[in-house]
Amino acid sequence: MPRGMGRGYGRRFSPFYPFGGSLFWLLDILLLLAMLYILLKLFLVAAPYVIALIVIMIIRALIRPRGPRMWFPPYY
Repeated sequence: MPRGMGRGYGRRFSPFYPFGGSLFWLLDILLLLAMLYILLKLFLVAAPYVIALIVIMIIRALIRPRGPRMWFPPYY
């Protein structure tokens, strides 16, 4: 264990200190908000590509010639 980890550095468990006893809770909240912001931006960038891919797959499935049993092709 690294030196000083047993001392807690002012962090204590209490309902009034959900993230610790010092100002580290502010850093924790800022980092969580930054992570959520980045994930939201990634989702907004990737969503149009996913929708376009699904539309292309649906169009491909509608154009392909298939018989009555080709909805579930056999596995070889």
